[in-house]
Amino acid sequence: MSHQVALTHEFVEFIPSIRQDGVLYVSMKYATVVHNCCCGCGSKVVTPLSPTDWKMIYDGGSISLDPSIGNWSLPCKSHYWITQGRVHFARQWSRGEIEAGRAQDLLAKQGYFSETAPHVDSRQISGVKEPTGRRAKGGFLRRLWKRLF
Repeated sequence: MSHQVALTHEFVEFIPSIRQDGVLYVSMKYATVVHNCCCGCGSKVVTPLSPTDWKMIYDGGSISLDPSIGNWSLPCKSHYWITQGRVHFARQWSRGEIEAGRAQDLLAKQGYFSETAPHVDSRQISGVKEPTGRRAKGGFLRRLWKRLF
């Protein structure tokens, strides 16, 4: 495993097909950070930025990604943190830990999207509008969605 510890970054619209080792390619338009695996194997690592995936912190000079990057689908199975443009290798997880982590991620996504997904009222589909003066159930986002669409 390579012990590369420092990363640079480039803000791009599109991720280049040929990537340099040690560079985080950040596409804000597509909410994605891509880099070659920090272990040195050269595999492409994609970290989508979203409330249920990774969070990027840019301090004006360096980038951090949270949570850690576990390349469980790659042959190297590397695991590391990227904090302020530096790689901090972590221990590899067992198969059981990987499966538990994936299950937890799936539950987090399901929970997030079930809470934020707009509720579709069958009366709206059939063309029957909800009586006026009645407050929409489900909170601000659901009311905003109904107002917009």
